[in-house]
Amino acid sequence: MDFAKLMADVNNFVWGPIMLSLLVGTGVFLTVRLKFLPWRNLGYAIRMIFHQKRQHEGDISPFQSLMTALSATVGTGNIVGVATAMVLGGPGALVWMWISAAFGLSTKYAESVLAVKYRETNSVGEMAGGPMYAMKNGIKNKYVGRGLAGLFAFFVVVSSFGIGNMTQANSIAAALSTSFAVPSWLTGAIVTVLALVVLVQGIHSIGRVSSVVVPAMAAFYFIVALIVIVVNFAAVPSGIAEMFRMAFAFDSVAGGVGGSIVASMLTSMRWGVARGVFSNEAGLGSAPIAAAAARTDHASRQGYVNMTGTFFDTMIVCMLTGLVIASSGMLGTVDPSTGKLVSGAQLTILAFSSVFGEYAKIIVSVALALFAFSTILGWEYYGEKALEYLVSNRKAIMGYRVLFSLVTFVGATTALEVVWNFSDTMNGLMAIPNLICLLWLSRDIAEECFDFQVTVIEREKQGEDADCQKV
Repeated sequence: MDFAKLMADVNNFVWGPIMLSLLVGTGVFLTVRLKFLPWRNLGYAIRMIFHQKRQHEGDISPFQSLMTALSATVGTGNIVGVATAMVLGGPGALVWMWISAAFGLSTKYAESVLAVKYRETNSVGEMAGGPMYAMKNGIKNKYVGRGLAGLFAFFVVVSSFGIGNMTQANSIAAALSTSFAVPSWLTGAIVTVLALVVLVQGIHSIGRVSSVVVPAMAAFYFIVALIVIVVNFAAVPSGIAEMFRMAFAFDSVAGGVGGSIVASMLTSMRWGVARGVFSNEAGLGSAPIAAAAARTDHASRQGYVNMTGTFFDTMIVCMLTGLVIASSGMLGTVDPSTGKLVSGAQLTILAFSSVFGEYAKIIVSVALALFAFSTILGWEYYGEKALEYLVSNRKAIMGYRVLFSLVTFVGATTALEVVWNFSDTMNGLMAIPNLICLLWLSRDIAEECFDFQVTVIEREKQGEDADCQKV
């Protein structure tokens, strides 16, 4: 059998209905188990992003931790993934992205709580945390805990080079080549140098850069997307109505904003959930690694802060892309040269061109490049911490930082589909030990959640100083 086809088949199975059901199902279970507190406290969580009463144990601020996590999640999926989902699953796929993200809030909260609760301090005084430490230190059965931790860490290291590096560098190269005719080798060289400058200095450097790049790129994308939505606002109400109609239609339907798109409820659900999970990574266990580095007084506080990453990623950025596409009238456009529906980045460019014309290509390319580069930074930190768990050797960590930076050049200049499928599979497999850990330690999560609600949130509502030392 052709190895490339085998890897593609394995990847499709790993990211198939069973995995997606487990990811969303865990989110549903945790939402109910936590008495919907992640939903009820979303406003509080957003306010906590900038909150820090005094210095606490940790490497970076809660804001920098969130920006590092967002740098890895806000990526090409927010531009390419949304467009793909709306073509394959119809406009209703966007509704299912929101639904999966709603339950993903609880999952992201839970895994971040465990990451802070069970984090350790490494040999150079930095925080080391994430699902692997929650598995090792939280699961009483040491064989199960350490076994799951080792598997998770291995999957993260492998994924970091593919999904977190080469695919992102390739997206940057393709975007700049299409819009500005920049040679791939030149893009690769520039990205490699920039990555080296930031990454060799570690989490403090990543946190500082992410806290500037992520808000800047998000603001840029928010403004240009809002302009398109406002200009095409006449089509927005009907577009939203069509999204909800197609999201819950059991028979195949088409029309309105859907153009020539035909999709049933099950198809919308499949692609919406798949792209939503891929975009915000709730349940995969990656973002909690950044959460563990935060200076915070309570595991639950940082859980709430990092939970907002899912809200901003899927409910804001993905929603903007979806509304741009829906209001532009470009969904369902057929490429005359191929006879197939326009999808991915090309569809997003077409949607922006409804207002910005030829400049749309530049806008989307710049957004893609910024989103992808930030993803490289965030995923390097994930891979580094996972490798640190496996080897605990500082020379190996420094070597990883340099190697990771150099691999961006390979990604920018080479199309390695087999490598991408393999790393994508590893990315999906990360979820299995992480979900087991979340369910296994759900009592710990609930105790932290309810304790924080009573000892901190309720007291803060009454105007008391509820700063505490429970990490």
